This record gives sequence, C-alpha cells and structure tokens, in this order.
Amino acid sequence: MAELEVSVEGGVATLTMNRPDTRNALSLEMRTLMDKALHRIERDDSVRCVVLTGAGEHFMSGGDVKGMHGLFSGEEADDLASYFIHRIHNLHNIMFAMRRMPKPIVAKVRGAVAGAGVSMAAACDLIMAEEEAFFTLAYCHIGTTPDGSSSFHLPRAVGVKRAMEMMLLGDRYTAQQMADMGLVNFVVPGAELDDACAKLAGRLAKGPTFAYGQGKRLMYRSLENEFESQLQMEAETFASCAVRRDFREGVTAFVEKRRADFTGE
Repeated sequence: MAELEVSVEGGVATLTMNRPDTRNALSLEMRTLMDKALHRIERDDSVRCVVLTGAGEHFMSGGDVKGMHGLFSGEEADDLASYFIHRIHNLHNIMFAMRRMPKPIVAKVRGAVAGAGVSMAAACDLIMAEEEAFFTLAYCHIGTTPDGSSSFHLPRAVGVKRAMEMMLLGDRYTAQQMADMGLVNFVVPGAELDDACAKLAGRLAKGPTFAYGQGKRLMYRSLENEFESQLQMEAETFASCAVRRDFREGVTAFVEKRRADFTGE
C-alpha cells in the first residue's frame, strides 16, 4: 500500500497521506513520494487545484517520533545532527514545491494536526477543517524546535505572540480557535467536510489558473518585498495575465453579463 495516494478528477489532484495506523505520521517514504507528486502536478496543465488530506480519521500527527527513538543507539552527536539536517531539508523541499505550485492548494483537515502536520497545513493556500479537528505544534514536548516552515508561516498567519504561545506551550487548539486566530479559513461539520471541500476545489479548478498562480506569487512575495518592489510586481503580474485567453474571456463575460468560462490558459 502506497504511503501517498494520488488521484486526479475534474482538474483536482488529491494527495492523500496514507499511514492511518500512525495518524499519517510523516515517514521518509511519504516525503519522497510527496515531493515527486508535487513536481509532476506542477507541470501537469490538466490539474488546476490541489487538495492535501490524510487517510482515515486524521490529517497528520507529525514526524515519526518512534522512528527517531531508534536513532539514539550508537549514534555520535555529529552524525545525528547531520542526519537531521538532511532529513529536515528533505521535508523543506516539499515546502518549496508547495510555495512554487502555480495552482491553489487546499488542506482538507480532520482529526489530529500535530507538529509537521501544522507545518504542512500552514503551507497550503487555504485550510478547510472539520469542527472536531485539533491543532498542536507539539515540538516542545519532545524537546526541539519547529520545522517544515511553521516558524515562517505561523507568525505571519496568527501573529508573533500567538505563534510563540503555540511553540512554547504546545497546547491543543480547536479548528474554530485556529480560524479565529487566522490560520484556518473554513470550519465545517465533520459529516460535511468531504462535500464542502470538493465544492471549493471544484470552484478553484474552474477559475483562471494562470492568474491564481501569479496571484500566489504576488501575495507571498509581499511578505518580503519593499513597497516599491511589490507595486512593480503588481504591474508585471497584471500585464502577464492581460495577454492570456482567460483575461479576454473574463472581461468579455463581464461586459456580456454572464459567467466567465475560464480554461486556465
């Protein structure tokens, strides 16, 4: 059984982390499969939206802590440090691929979202969570610091003080608390999660895909750009969209008072 299942339907690629017996703890194999899948999807023009979710009752419980425990026997400190630097950069390759992805990524979240699970969800463009889901950064409980880009995304989503609280205390937060803090976009009853996420992903898959990709670049670069640089980038991205078929269709549909038929071109 593959540790990551990939399906494509109606322009939506669904990536399902598939280790339900471990609450989808992030193994090395899962990381490798996800990195490869994201690179394939990035180049696949038939895919216009991505959904990331977990098999079973949980999104992801974080790294494989039991596997980490087995590393302590006979490992020298320098070797252990080198191992984890390599391992974490391997995870970070996924985050770079998600940030670079020129189509929207939606996290469909149920159950536990812990450690690297928080990082993975936060790296998505939108998060839809069931009411029963809970989030915990949790790294402090095993005596280490966050990875997987959560130290980048969380302060920007919830503010530095709230991110500090999550890191230092490692407490659990409900999906609604995370929505109130700014990390989660949509909270729905568990029984409605699949249908609600399918409706959202379908809507995105029918949108102006190229413009979405340019918009993602614009929003994320705003976190580092100076004012002048950001406004220059706004002009350039608008111009790059204006020569596309979808812009012509969108403007024409507006004038003709009908719904635009975007193709992603």
